[in-house]
This record gives sequence, C-alpha cells and structure tokens, in this order.
Amino acid sequence: MISWPTLHPVVRRLLAARAVRSVAQGLLSVNFVLYLAALHWSAAAIGLMVSAITLGAAGLNLWGGTVTDRHGRRRYLVGYQVASIVLGAAVIVLHANWILILAAVLLGFGLGPNAALGPFAPAEQAWLAQNVAKERRGAIFSLASSGSFLGMAAGSLLAAAVPAVGYSLLFYVTIAAAAVNFLQYGGLKEQPPEAVVEPAGGGVRQAENRNLMLLSVANGVAGLGMGLFAQILPYWLSVRYGVGAGAIGPLYAIGFVLSALSSVLTGEASSRYGLVRAIVWARLVGIAALVALPFMPTFAGAAVAYTLRSVLNRGTTGARQAFSVNLVRDGRRGFAGSLNNLSQRLPSAIGPAVAGWMIGLGLLSLPLLLAAGLQLVYVGLFVRFFRGHDERPAVEPLAAAER
Repeated sequence: MISWPTLHPVVRRLLAARAVRSVAQGLLSVNFVLYLAALHWSAAAIGLMVSAITLGAAGLNLWGGTVTDRHGRRRYLVGYQVASIVLGAAVIVLHANWILILAAVLLGFGLGPNAALGPFAPAEQAWLAQNVAKERRGAIFSLASSGSFLGMAAGSLLAAAVPAVGYSLLFYVTIAAAAVNFLQYGGLKEQPPEAVVEPAGGGVRQAENRNLMLLSVANGVAGLGMGLFAQILPYWLSVRYGVGAGAIGPLYAIGFVLSALSSVLTGEASSRYGLVRAIVWARLVGIAALVALPFMPTFAGAAVAYTLRSVLNRGTTGARQAFSVNLVRDGRRGFAGSLNNLSQRLPSAIGPAVAGWMIGLGLLSLPLLLAAGLQLVYVGLFVRFFRGHDERPAVEPLAAAER
C-alpha cells in the first residue's frame, strides 16, 4: 500500500493540484452541455461545440507535451492556470458567445468525466512520472486518478445547485480552482527533463516509436467510441429520461466516489498482476454495462448501468497513463503523454457531432451501442499489441525519488 509521507514532495503537490482542479472539471462535466441547452443551442450545435472542444484539447496536448519535454513542465502548468483565471472572468463579464467558445476550446470545458484529459495532462503526467519509480507508477498514477475522482464528485454535487444559483457558478469555481493551483505549482521546484541520448547501436527510439504507434492505433478506436457518448451523456439523459442537473449531478458524484475506490484497487491489481491484465478485465465488464444502458426503461436502471460502466472504465485511467509513460524515457514522456491523449482525442472529436445528429433524429440507443462495439475492438487490439508487456512486476524498495 502507498504511504503518503514516503512520496516525493513534488508528487504530493501534483496530486493535490489535480484534486483541486477536478472540482471544476466535475461541475463542468455535468453542466456545460446543459448550459448550452439552456442557451437554446440545438442538439447538433451542442455536438459540434463538444467536438470543437475536443479538437482544441488535442492540439494543445500535442503542443504542450512537446514543449514541456524541452523547456520544463512547471511554466506550462502555471500558464494554464493564468489562462483559466483570465478566460473564466471574461466569460462572466462579457456574456458573449465568442468568448464562451474561445474559453471552452482553449481550456477544455466539459471534456468528459474521466478526470485525466485536458491541455494540462501531458505536462502533469510527465512531471509526476519523473518523481516516481517505474515499478510504482501504476499505483501512484491510480492514486492520482482516485484524488481526481473525489474532486469531480464534489464538483458534481455542486452541479445540483446550479438551477438555484445560476450557471455563472461554473466559471467562478473554475477561477477559484485555477487560483489555488497557481499557488501550488508556483511554489514547486522542477528538475529539468533528462536529455534523450541514444545508446550505442541505437534501436531504442525506434522501439519506443513502434510501441507508441501501436498504442495510438488502439487508443484511436477507443476514442472514437468514447466520443459517441461520454461528453454528451448529460444531454442524452435529459432527452431520454427528462431529468436535469438535480438528478444527474448526484449520479455523477456517486460514480466518481466509487471510481476513486476502483482506481486504487486497479492500481494495486496492476502492481500484483500487471498493467495490461488490470486494464483489460475492467474494460470488458464495463462494455457489458454500456450495452445494457440504452435498454433501461427507467432513469434508476440507467443510473445503475452507467455507474457500473463508469466505475470500471475510469478505474483504469491511472493504469493507462502509467502504461503510456513507461513506454519511453524521461525526456520523451511529455511527448508520450501528448500522443496518448491526442490519439484518443482526435477520433473522439468526431463522436459528439455524430451522436448529437443521431439524438436529433431520435436514434437514442445507436450511439451507445456503437460505442460499446468500438470499445470491444479496442480491448482486442490492446491485448494483441501489448500482452508481452505484462510481466508481473516485482515488489521493490522505494526509489530515492519517492523518499
């Protein structure tokens, strides 16, 4: 089990910052698409907006990961907090669609309830990996995801208050979280990323690139499926069952709390059985729950199916992040994190627009069933590509970086 005092001080601060930021993410994941609906945006327009947000996050992921590998991660993360404060305030003050769209695309508003993806992700993951021994990354990254899910649970509970308080709460919480994390990141000292030096005989970079390419192929299939329902699901639930934030917020909160537990358990399973096994089995059961979701006649039944699927799928988030950064050396981890997120985000950008079009036509079950099929293909590809990477890791003493 993980002992908090033994973690590197930078690791502790990064975990805390992620949890704080996730409060705003949880609020936005429930309410942002509902906010657009309250502004009388059509289903198709909402889908296109979510697609644009996804593409924006993908582009910033690629740029941010590459830049931070060369110039460090701290300045990028501090800059992201400044942008969040400025753009969040502009949305509140200006009340203009163009600033809302700009802020949403640049900051990744409502990117989906997985607590891990966004313009900040590659820099944060690379900095975290730099201070955690390889054999413990599955457990530590899962702990980071667990804290994220607890933060998102708090944000989801806040979402239930939005009908009474008003949608401006979304942006006030975004500003507050960014201000706290500006102080958290600003007080840290960063060790420069290690230079990537090819050993005599070469071949290491080629092997890394091949593994990253295979991971991107599998992620692309998963991302295409995820985009068909994850970010637009609050709107889907409102259309299918006639519920609003008062019902969806608590549902998300329960799912996030259980996801936090699932993430810790997945981290322990990855340490015992290997990352690939831990990821695959959880995803398979989650796919079965996703297939059942659109056939539930009541919101209560849909809530159970959604929660089961979400808890199992989200529980693998930290394990999947750890797996991606383990494929490369330190000086390329920002790039690996970018590619890992980009390969999911670009295909997932297609999904919301397609799902919004299907919902507008009354084809409510089709997006979720297509998503389940694509997730099953992802599991098959992941096993085929990476089963040889699933050696059971030995339990080793803590690395010096974690003491």
